[in-house]
Amino acid sequence: MIEDIDKNKIIEKELDNICDECKKIDNSVTENLILTGFKLCKSCRISKTLFPI
Repeated sequence: MIEDIDKNKIIEKELDNICDECKKIDNSVTENLILTGFKLCKSCRISKTLFPI
């Protein structure tokens, strides 16, 4: 079986638990990525929900 190294690097980059908004490391980033498709921590997700602008 041949592994695609580039694909593995992309997956690791997506699951690095760093929020795109505040750049903090948080475990909720991966959860929100799976649920919403955005790499946001819990606090940034709440603020984006309340103030969507």
